[in-house]
Amino acid sequence: MVDGMMRDKLNKENYSEVVIAYVKEKIITGKYAEGAHILETELARELGISRAPVREGIRELQNEGIIELIPRKGNYVVTFTAKEKKEILDVRLTLEEEMLAILIRENKLAESDYMRLMEIIDEMVKMVQDESDMKQKAIIMSKKDIEFHKYLWKKSESNIRSGILEKLHFQLQMAMIFDNEMSADLEMSAKEHYDIIECMKRRDLEDCKKALRKHVILCRRSKA
Repeated sequence: MVDGMMRDKLNKENYSEVVIAYVKEKIITGKYAEGAHILETELARELGISRAPVREGIRELQNEGIIELIPRKGNYVVTFTAKEKKEILDVRLTLEEEMLAILIRENKLAESDYMRLMEIIDEMVKMVQDESDMKQKAIIMSKKDIEFHKYLWKKSESNIRSGILEKLHFQLQMAMIFDNEMSADLEMSAKEHYDIIECMKRRDLEDCKKALRKHVILCRRSKA
C-alpha cells in the first residue's frame, strides 16, 4: 500500500503527477526491475485512485522513455541497449558542458553555492562508505548524484537544457540501478565530484570538462 508521505501528496497534487513520482520511486528503489510489467489496476489499488489518472501518468512516463508499451502485452519498464546508453551519455555530456561554460563564464556560483555542493558530495561519500549492499549503494549514489548535478543545472538558468537533462539523467539512473554486474568503485565515482568543484573554483573550463567526462565515464563503467 501507499505510504503516508505519498498519501499526503495525493491530497495536494494532481493524481497523474503522483503516479509518475510513485513509479519513478519504485524504479529507483529497485521495486520495479528492468522490464517489469506495469499494471494499471495494481497502481490504482496501491494509490487508492481511479484508473484514469493512472493511465495519464503512464502515458507521460511513455513520453519520457521510462515505460514502453508493447502491443497486445501491456506496459513495461524500459530496457536500454548499450548503444542507447551511449547516445544518452553523449547528449548529456554535450549539454552539461555547455552549462558549465555558462556557470564559469558568467561567474554564477557564490561561495555559499560551493559550500552546498561540497556538503552534497560529503553526504554522498559518507553514505556510500557506510552502506555494504552494492544495490543499495547504487540507489544512494544515483539520488545524491542527481541532486549535485541538478543544483548546477538550476544555477546555470538554462531551462531548456535542464529539462532535457533531467529526463536523460533519470534514464541513466535507471541503467545504474538495473546493472547487476557493477564493477566501478562507487566511492571513487562519488569523489570525482570534488575535482569538478575544484576546477570550477579555478574557473578552468577545459579542466572542468575533463573532470566531468572522467566522472561520467567512470559512472558509465558501472552501467555498461
